[in-house]
Amino acid sequence: MAWVFKTEPTECSVDDIAAAGVNGVLWEGVRNYQARNFLRDVVKIGDLVLIHHSSCELVGVVGLAEIVETNIIDPSQFDPHSIYYDPKADPKSPRWVAVRVRHIRKFPHVLSLAALREYPPLANMLLLKKGNRLSVMPITDAELACVVTLVDNNPAG
Repeated sequence: MAWVFKTEPTECSVDDIAAAGVNGVLWEGVRNYQARNFLRDVVKIGDLVLIHHSSCELVGVVGLAEIVETNIIDPSQFDPHSIYYDPKADPKSPRWVAVRVRHIRKFPHVLSLAALREYPPLANMLLLKKGNRLSVMPITDAELACVVTLVDNNPAG
């Protein structure tokens, strides 16, 4: 299975993931129950992840990463100084989980949603559905392959 993880690059960019090296970065702060359930119940070590930058000047898919650790208790839920602090979270029964993501490659250009919509094989991709605001969403292996092929066949953008 493959995934799209959305992130604001001011918080955790594809460059931040690359700079983290082989240990990867902790993907924390997910505070949507459906996205949390994906992280907790479905995401597996070795799954590939398209990194999608949002809330920035160049919105779109920017790189590829892989899951290297799963089912980590998200420490930010207990940190009152974190923007992801959850005062209802109980250390005895944590609400939120995180995963660790390792860099594979940064794409040479941003693949915008408009550019992705031009390719019929991606017509059913959840990322392209109107109103989809999940920060973690599944994609098919075929959709992942299509995106990587688009990048490889048009490295200049």
